Amino acid sequence: MQRYLTAEVPGTGGAIKGSPDDFLVEEIAAYQPSGQGEHCYAQIEKRGIATLEALRRLSKALGVQERDIGYAGMKDAIGVTRQTVSIPRVAPQAVLALQIPGVTVLGAQLHGNKLRLGHLKGNRFRIRVRDAAPGALASAEATLAILERRGVPNRFGAQRYGVQGNSHRIGAAMLRRDFQEAVDTLIGDPSAVNDERWRQAIEAYRRGELAESLALFPGHFRVERELLGRLAQRPDAFEKAFNTVQPRLKRLYLSAFQSSLFDQVLERRLDSLEEVAVGDIAFKHENGACFLVADAAAEAARAAAFEISSTGPMFGCTMMEPSGVQGELERGVLAAQRLTPESFNLAGALRMEGERRPLRVPLRDASVQEEDGDLIVAFSLPRGSYATCVLDEIMKSKATPPGGEGGMEP
Repeated sequence: MQRYLTAEVPGTGGAIKGSPDDFLVEEIAAYQPSGQGEHCYAQIEKRGIATLEALRRLSKALGVQERDIGYAGMKDAIGVTRQTVSIPRVAPQAVLALQIPGVTVLGAQLHGNKLRLGHLKGNRFRIRVRDAAPGALASAEATLAILERRGVPNRFGAQRYGVQGNSHRIGAAMLRRDFQEAVDTLIGDPSAVNDERWRQAIEAYRRGELAESLALFPGHFRVERELLGRLAQRPDAFEKAFNTVQPRLKRLYLSAFQSSLFDQVLERRLDSLEEVAVGDIAFKHENGACFLVADAAAEAARAAAFEISSTGPMFGCTMMEPSGVQGELERGVLAAQRLTPESFNLAGALRMEGERRPLRVPLRDASVQEEDGDLIVAFSLPRGSYATCVLDEIMKSKATPPGGEGGMEP
């Protein structure tokens, strides 16, 4: 069960994302367009659709290849998102004239390069919490004060692990080259789904009735259906069947597994979240550089000033490794999975080099107020961090729904 950094403060309870307007996220740009170049930087507001669907609609409306449209971050379908996309070889006037369901163009300027994933400073949020408990305002204020002082636990959380909460286990099976486990996990657990036909399809697979399972899976379950179709031809060829899964999805599974191990390490460092120790790999918040901590006392002032923070592992074959107690902790977490750093040295595009991720991130521009009986919580987080990390601490409720970076898709 997840622990809270602010456990001494009562949770507000309540619910979010009752309507799109309850969850507003706006990207904080890393730079402004220059006004010249072949890429049109369009500031869009999307409502009730995911980022990839917004790109698809823009692509169709402008006659541009979807892969040529750039974006800095993936955002969830639930909510209102203001973000920038880059579109090659179109005039700003043409983009401003668009009328697309679910997408409003707020501005358009030219720039010289395509927008790439991660080209943003962070995200700014405004979130309505409905049906909060009595005394919620005081609790939320106290929680935010602690998070501003100690930092926000930089978890990935449940939203990273898919609808059935099993994406990371597929990634782990891939790394162990246990393709039967990977297939079994991908098809799923009947107890983890509510849809009756979906549950029956999984149960048929568990019985070995592959043709029946294939017939039961609805058409939009393309991954499962392609996998089952191949497996029906050769029921024991699990690796070949798993090869029908697209590389992009395979990387998603591997990334989810990396995230789950990071969350395990963070959980064990939660009580000392704002501290650095000898052997830690520290993260400089100003520029993202990392270094090995040789003298914890000498670095304590910088940690207290939130200039640096300890990091956790996004395991990979070339990841910078800590020493001391943190090194022992990370080696133990990986060994428990029967894996080594070399396990991540997969072929081609699946190779996971690994990186360090700060265990905490700063909370900026935080505020909370009451409005019509609800709480309005506002704050900013660096890119790659999740709004639910803040909301979980405030609400302390299992009802907090999934949401990625800015309420993003995983």
